[in-house]
Amino acid sequence: MTPVFFQLVTSWFPLTCYAGGAACVFSGQPLDTAKVKMQTFPNLYRGFVHCISSTYKQVGLRGLYQGTTPALMANIAENSVLFMSYGFCQQVIRFTAGLHAEAVLSDVQKACAGSVASIFSSLVLCPTELVKCRLQAMYEMESSGKIAKSQNTVWSVVKSIMRNEGPQGFFQGLTTTIAREVPGYFCFFGAYELCRTTFADHMKCDKEDLGVAPIMFSGGFGGACLWLVVYPFDCVKSRIQVMSMTGKQAGFFKTFTTIARAEGVRALYSGLAPTMVRTFPANGALFLGYEASRKLMMKKFDS
Repeated sequence: MTPVFFQLVTSWFPLTCYAGGAACVFSGQPLDTAKVKMQTFPNLYRGFVHCISSTYKQVGLRGLYQGTTPALMANIAENSVLFMSYGFCQQVIRFTAGLHAEAVLSDVQKACAGSVASIFSSLVLCPTELVKCRLQAMYEMESSGKIAKSQNTVWSVVKSIMRNEGPQGFFQGLTTTIAREVPGYFCFFGAYELCRTTFADHMKCDKEDLGVAPIMFSGGFGGACLWLVVYPFDCVKSRIQVMSMTGKQAGFFKTFTTIARAEGVRALYSGLAPTMVRTFPANGALFLGYEASRKLMMKKFDS
């Protein structure tokens, strides 16, 4: 089997990994909802606990789980495309660096491969995140009078986008999504590989022989590094995608400078706390599933 084909095959998750991703979405959706609300309306909430409790009082439990369906679609689509592209991009890095097809890449080279792969995952992530963010912030948009009251369902949001903005409307915030993903996933994969290398050196073993705890910690550390670096980009993206419901929304740079000048730099970090609480276990489980599926496929093809 050729190395390229093997990289593509081993990058697809088995059913157990999708189940793990679904569990992460269901358990972390209230925190993600709080993040989007705080990013879009930073003056309404004192913190993520206040945001969650207020949402529960206003709308009930379903308010905390608004956007769960597109969040599930985003999780599965993004990770499938990301890790499939990651395997392919590693081969591109080998070719560019003049290495043979089975050469072991450095941590920095793997980080570059992940960064390039994120461009492809952004194309499937942006439309699903757009629908998710609009659903999550629908109550505040209606209460403030920015939009008329409507049905808060996935299908109603999709129909509204198609009717008012056309197919291109699903890609509101795409530039900001790519601007977030490219440096973010460099840090994501780079921190993950660097952490695994550190564990392997300390335990005097190969990176492939690390156990569950080091892999999960490395994955969680990679996720934390991603969000710490790119969180302001995500805040701008959420603002663009939600506020575009009212009509034509300003682009990335204008939105960024408007938030920074009118609300202060601190507003760009609204909702960071629930994001960090959610990201460590979620990304730890993500990389554990990836490594488990990769090793399983390696054993299958070696036998």
